Amino acid sequence: MKAQKVARALGWFSIGLGVFETFFPGKLNGFLGLDDRTRVTRAYGIRELAAGAGLLTQPKPTVWQWSRVAGDVLDLTSLGLAARRKDAARGRIAAAFGLVAAITVLDVLCARGLAQE
Repeated sequence: MKAQKVARALGWFSIGLGVFETFFPGKLNGFLGLDDRTRVTRAYGIRELAAGAGLLTQPKPTVWQWSRVAGDVLDLTSLGLAARRKDAARGRIAAAFGLVAAITVLDVLCARGLAQE
């Protein structure tokens, strides 16, 4: 049951992040020095909204939790590639990378916990 509670909290986190990425992609991209990537950020936001909805509405959201892990891998890859750009705010991207990496660990542990429950 503990993994279910964590999954629910991560579902709300996904909703919040998804709303921000979908409706304010320029703010996030500007912060990271990636002003021309709003379509990609908006698509990632829609992905977050879908994952959040799945986590909050399904009685056993294991698949949706693993979808968060897959999204984390995509986010880490995107941040790594973005850091190579000349106009990137590398320090901010590094901080974002660290945050996403930490969340990835939580997502994996939660997905494993859900699978075992």
